[in-house]
Amino acid sequence: MLNKIMKRGQRKSSKSEAIETPISQSPASSVTVNHASRLASATSQHVTLANIPLNPGTVDVLPTLRDVPMSDRHNLFIQKLQICCFLFDFTDPTKSVREKEIKRQTLAELVDLVQSGSCKMNEVMQEELMKMISVNIFRCLPPAAHENTGSEGGDPEEDEIFMDPSWPHLQLVYDLLLKYVVSSETDTKIAKKYLDHSFVLKLLDLFDSEDMREREYLKTILHRIYGRFMVHRPFIRNAINNIFYQFIFETERYNGIGELLEILGSIINGFALPMKEEHKLFLVRALIPLHKPKCISSYHQQLSYCITQFVEKDYRLADTVIRGVLKYWPVTNCGKEVLFLGELEEILEFTQSAEFQRCMVPLFRQIGRSLTSSHFQVAERALFWWNNEHIVSLIAENRRMFLEMDPELFEECQMQHDEKQARAGELKQSRELTWKKLEEVASQVTGEENMIVI
Repeated sequence: MLNKIMKRGQRKSSKSEAIETPISQSPASSVTVNHASRLASATSQHVTLANIPLNPGTVDVLPTLRDVPMSDRHNLFIQKLQICCFLFDFTDPTKSVREKEIKRQTLAELVDLVQSGSCKMNEVMQEELMKMISVNIFRCLPPAAHENTGSEGGDPEEDEIFMDPSWPHLQLVYDLLLKYVVSSETDTKIAKKYLDHSFVLKLLDLFDSEDMREREYLKTILHRIYGRFMVHRPFIRNAINNIFYQFIFETERYNGIGELLEILGSIINGFALPMKEEHKLFLVRALIPLHKPKCISSYHQQLSYCITQFVEKDYRLADTVIRGVLKYWPVTNCGKEVLFLGELEEILEFTQSAEFQRCMVPLFRQIGRSLTSSHFQVAERALFWWNNEHIVSLIAENRRMFLEMDPELFEECQMQHDEKQARAGELKQSRELTWKKLEEVASQVTGEENMIVI
């Protein structure tokens, strides 16, 4: 049974208790969130989550914030946050229906309030708001499908789509956090005390959620935090790096790789030139090795965009990128090979002649193998390169260079081509002779049948 949130007495607060008055909070709150700093203690009697009296019973509907005087909004706001701190069991849709609806309506009201900016929050209200948000979103994620079955080698793309049953509340909490982060009324100097490194790390942990709706919200929120709080930018990039390293070299399972790459695509687009060595190391140590996991198809589109952004920013990175992709070229995975061929074609679009000459020999060794692949989709995708005018022009400029850099390979290819042409001519003649013989046999059989009939 949930605790009853009692309304304040009929006595209205005096003008000295207005909403804007900065109030301190006792650290004895039952909700724990890491913060960068806390306010100094004070002697004010305002309500916080720590000192609201709780009575047994059901949750009562509180008046809306717009219906009470400005002087009472602080206390009512905290009471509404207290209601939103209650967590419910959504596995049983018939359980606590009334209380769930009260919380949903309360969250929706808070979202509208923050979005409209009609109620300017003081520092204590912001801290209590972030505590409520933390209580709701920072939780143990349910086990993934492969963890329930005990299988280790399953394909993430084949897992059933998970829909979190608590999403009606979670969505509003995420929406409230997003509105708080982007609101023009939010003072970044105050907000960064609560949107600290610990909060960001916990937010990144949630990217492993099975629910793609949650990951979409997380993507937008983290991107907004990155854009608005410049002090967090290096930390966020480093934290994402660590997630990638763990995914590549340890687990090869993480649901939010695609969403994190989407954020990075926007970040890379804003890199200034000349590019910092830190960013180049990120390309070599994190992005290129992301071609290794088997489940690359689930995030390849975002990865390819990030890679091409680097080459578009600095064309001198083309040789590094192309050799890096060739290093992780699949041997037996034809679907993955088709993806690699498409990505390399996009990279070559931004490649200059000088960089092309550095990597063209190992590149076209692999393209030659793809052209002769027994899988028709691989061979067909490789042939499509010759529909690209830029690639054809690079090849045309360096035809003589192929001969000079590797004459043995060139002669071998030339001999194979001549042999194939000769065999093709012989095969054509053989087929023509075979058809002539078949025609002669058929005519003889027809003549004998006619004689028998006569």
